[in-house]
Amino acid sequence: MNPFKNDWKDFFEVQSKEGYYLALREFLIKEYREEVVFPNMYHIFDAMKCTSLADTKVVILGQDPYHNPGQAHGFSFSVPDGIKIPPSLVNVYKELHDDLGIKKPKTGCLIPWAEQGVLLLNTVLTVRGGTGMANSHKGHGWEKFTDAVIKLVGAKEEPVVFILWGNPAIKKRKLISNPKHLVLTSPHPSPLSADRGFFGSKPFSKTNKFLESVYGKSIEWSL
Repeated sequence: MNPFKNDWKDFFEVQSKEGYYLALREFLIKEYREEVVFPNMYHIFDAMKCTSLADTKVVILGQDPYHNPGQAHGFSFSVPDGIKIPPSLVNVYKELHDDLGIKKPKTGCLIPWAEQGVLLLNTVLTVRGGTGMANSHKGHGWEKFTDAVIKLVGAKEEPVVFILWGNPAIKKRKLISNPKHLVLTSPHPSPLSADRGFFGSKPFSKTNKFLESVYGKSIEWSL
C-alpha cells in the first residue's frame, strides 16, 4: 500500500517494486514483529509526507533515527513535543544560537521547519531500539531508497540547499551534480563529533543567505 498522498506517491510506486525494496520490506516485517523498532511503522515516512518534493527547498540529512523510546517520529533530529531534547539536537540548537542568535527552543519538535520546506531525512529510516543499537538497520536497503530520494531532489530545476551532517550523509554528496544547488557538509552534531567541525559551520545563515538570493525568502528557524 502506498503511504503517500502528495507528489512522492509516484516515486514510492516505482521504488516499492524494486528488488532491494522488496527485500527491505521483508526484513522490516520480521524486525517489527520480533524486535523493538523505531519509529512506529506508521511514522517511517512522515518527513516526506509533511514536506512534498515540490516544496522541498532544504534537505537536512542525518544518519538514522533515535533509538530510545519516545524519541523517533519520522523526522531527522526531531523529537515529539514534551520529549527531552537529545544531545545531538542540543548541539544543533547551540550552533543555531551561535550562528543566528536564536535562543534555544523549549521544544525538540522540528515539524515547523518541515512545514517550510525543510526535508528532515536520515540515510536510514528505521533502527532497533536500545543502547548500542545506533545504525542497527544499516545495510538492509534504506541507503538505496534515500539515494533515490536525493537523486530526485537533486534533479529539481529549482535550487535546493543540501545540509549533510556526518559521514553517511556526506557520502551522498556525489549524487548531487546540479551546480544550481548549495551543498553544505560537516561532521554530525553528536557529542562524539560536533567539536570536529560541526560547531562553527554556520549552516543556518549560509542556507538563508542562499535562499534569500534565489527566492527572496529564507527559513524561519526559531521554534
